[in-house]
Amino acid sequence: MIADKIPIMEMFYTIQGEGFHTGRAAYFIRTGGCDVGCVWCDVKESWDANAHPPLSMEEIVSEVIKSKTDFVVITGGEPTMYDLTALTAALKKIGIEIALETSGAYPIQGHFDWICLSPKKFKMPLETNYKLANELKMIIFNKSDFDWADELKNKVTKTCKLYVQTEWDKSEKMLPLIINYVKDNWEWKISLQTHKFLNIP
Repeated sequence: MIADKIPIMEMFYTIQGEGFHTGRAAYFIRTGGCDVGCVWCDVKESWDANAHPPLSMEEIVSEVIKSKTDFVVITGGEPTMYDLTALTAALKKIGIEIALETSGAYPIQGHFDWICLSPKKFKMPLETNYKLANELKMIIFNKSDFDWADELKNKVTKTCKLYVQTEWDKSEKMLPLIINYVKDNWEWKISLQTHKFLNIP
C-alpha cells in the first residue's frame, strides 16, 4: 500500500558525508521506524515510528522546495518499511535527484536515481535487493566483517560501487585494517563519515 503519510524524524539540508556522493550538498529526509536493531546505531531515536509525526507528501515536498536543493537522500531509520512510490513521484515532479540509503531488509518501492545498500547482520537484505544496488557500503565493526564484505560483493552487479566504512567508535582500531584491506582489494574504496569530521549533521 502506497503511503500517503510517513513518520519523519527529521529533515535537514547538509553535505553528504558518506559513500559515493560524499561532499555533495544534499537534503536529508530521515524516516522514523526501524526494526533492524544495530547495536552501534547512532540514530536509535529513529527506531520508534510512533515517536515521530506522520507528514504528508505535500508537507515533505514543501520543505524540500524551501531548501532549493536538487538532490535528496531518503534515509532512516529504515525507509523501505514504507512504500515510497508517492513521495519519490512527487519529488521527481519538481526535478529532484533521489538517493536511498537502506539496509535492504524490505522491498524497495519507489523511483530512485541511486540506491546505497548497507547490509546489517541483524536483519539481512532481501536477495532481490542486491541487484538493485548502485553502491554497497559495508560497515566494518570487527575483523569478521571483511569476510562478510567479500561474500556480499559477489551478490551485487559488476557496476556496483564498493565501499568499506568503519563504525565510528571503532575508527582507531579498524581504520588501519581497512586501509590495508583496500590496498589488497583495490575494487573497494574507503568511505569516511566526513560530516562528523566537519561537525555538521
